[in-house]
Amino acid sequence: MRIFNRAHVPWAIFVLVATLFASWLYVGNFSPETLPASLRPPSMFIQVSSPQRSVGGTPLGLIFGTIALSIFIFAALLGVRKKLVLWRVGTVQRWLRAHIWLTLLTIPLVILHSGFRLGGPMTTLLVVLYVIVMVSGIYGLALQHQMPRIMMERLPAESVYEQIPHIRAQLLAAAQKMRDSFKPAPPKADAGAPAASPAKAVTVGSTPMASTAADLSTPTARAKSVVGSTITAETIAAPIAPKTDEKIPPPRENPETKPPETMGTPTARVPEGAPIPTGTEPVSGVAPPAVEPKAVVPPTPVAPPTVEPPPRVVMPAAPPPPKPAAPATKPVAATATSDAASEAALLDFLDRQILPYLTAKRGGKFRLGNARFSEDTFRFVKLRVTEAYRDRVEEIQAWCDERRMLDLQTKLHHWLHAWLFVHAPISFLLLMLTFWHAFVTLFYY
Repeated sequence: MRIFNRAHVPWAIFVLVATLFASWLYVGNFSPETLPASLRPPSMFIQVSSPQRSVGGTPLGLIFGTIALSIFIFAALLGVRKKLVLWRVGTVQRWLRAHIWLTLLTIPLVILHSGFRLGGPMTTLLVVLYVIVMVSGIYGLALQHQMPRIMMERLPAESVYEQIPHIRAQLLAAAQKMRDSFKPAPPKADAGAPAASPAKAVTVGSTPMASTAADLSTPTARAKSVVGSTITAETIAAPIAPKTDEKIPPPRENPETKPPETMGTPTARVPEGAPIPTGTEPVSGVAPPAVEPKAVVPPTPVAPPTVEPPPRVVMPAAPPPPKPAAPATKPVAATATSDAASEAALLDFLDRQILPYLTAKRGGKFRLGNARFSEDTFRFVKLRVTEAYRDRVEEIQAWCDERRMLDLQTKLHHWLHAWLFVHAPISFLLLMLTFWHAFVTLFYY
């Protein structure tokens, strides 16, 4: 909580006025000669003389001690108020402001109650515990005032503290996936595929089956793509083309399939190659009668009817097709060729430095936890790989930078809340011993 704002001004004034009033009463009762006559407290604020030798046992000392104990109880209830979110007794911010300023008010009250003396072993232990509680509380208040500014300057992006282990696991999984992509994957044997046999061993001259050309996921198709097929039958020779000089005899006709005769003339019934009968020879030497051509009058041309063309409809021009959006990042898998030396360098870099750094619980112990060393290291790695692999180097560097930011946020978070492991338990112990001190003082002295 920030102290330097207007909400704390009334509390600061109240604490200052209460401290001055308590000091005025103490001096007026135990050292009235040090005050001028005009500043001495009235008789109603003057206590009756008491046989107690210590200030804490006097009525005024007991009043100071009771007020301080009441403030201790109220300060301890702040933890209960934070747990009960729906408790409508003031907001948590108001409780926290009262916790801060009222506990600061206990400093003059405790000093005035003790009379500037430590007393016996019991009161000395109470004073030591009280000092530890107040110092740890003031330290935590200073951290809460300065830590937001430090985190804003040194952390460009802050993550939820509870999600930090999950984010670190994601970075490690991404690095392992990239490492596995550089290693050739061994062929996986399918449980449903038949075992390879000598009769069906893959031969050099055999061609894959047509079913293996497509990307099938059935066990049989995968088995065929692995085992292959061997040509077990005898090789069938290709037909020999006939020579062009040789004459191909015509095919014989089947008499059963010969079409029936459609003419009843003797010539049609004479078999092929037999002598033609008498009276059936062709007539020769007789000229056919001449035919005079008749004049033909050409038809009168008729003009075609004029047809008006349909009105031309002008269609609006279609908008040009949208250009495909360029990809945001160039995929590394689009590289036509792969460099074995670059992949080996990245694989060695991942195994030796990146994976141990991302796996470690505390990354500050590694050299990559230093921003300057990390920058020099990645600059050297970029020089060892080709241009196509530098995108992956930058991706790995982004992982390491994010892991470094997560480690820094974890460290700052521990600084911001570690003081509570001292402040809270010792405050509870101080409260218990203060109750015991009050009980002993009231009933045994």
